[in-house]
Amino acid sequence: MAQRLATEYVNASLRLSEVQMSQFIHKVYDPHVRQTVKVLDNGGQEVVLEDDSGEEVHLPFDRKDGYYVCELSFRLEKPHLTNVMRLLFAAFKGSGMVTRIYNGFMMMYYYHEGRVRKIVEYSRDSYKLVYEYKDTVGELQRIYRNNDVEREIEQIHREVNALLDQRFVAQDTAAVQRIDSELRKHTRRLFVLEA
Repeated sequence: MAQRLATEYVNASLRLSEVQMSQFIHKVYDPHVRQTVKVLDNGGQEVVLEDDSGEEVHLPFDRKDGYYVCELSFRLEKPHLTNVMRLLFAAFKGSGMVTRIYNGFMMMYYYHEGRVRKIVEYSRDSYKLVYEYKDTVGELQRIYRNNDVEREIEQIHREVNALLDQRFVAQDTAAVQRIDSELRKHTRRLFVLEA
């Protein structure tokens, strides 16, 4: 298995309520990671996580609309702190891009509200989509509820009926040919829609 060299969080964001902020502060269970909480002037808080090797990350949470919001980019190299951040990011529904860097390639994870939406592998000369979230159930529900096709079929039926009425009373050959041409177009479109 490839050894991870570093993990980068790019445009990472967390949005926590008062209760979630309290839970966030008490969520670190790794004995190799210590945390310090600083209260800031504007009512925000800064959570500092530091592992035994001295690597640390500062997470400044600003108060915005009754929430604690943290938005930043940072890089981690040590496994204990990296693992703690991964667990916190998923548990508290973080959003952003997380890049795991290995020797010769990178794995980019795109998170939205704590869930991985896309994974891409980049190497020196290639790019490969590993995973992409598809809301299949939601898409099927949207298709099921979408009745645009049925409305178009009803409209074509009305137009065909009107054309048939015109053809019934048409006197000259040119008018009949024009009506027949329109009827053929509508027939082809109905065939496509009803297939």
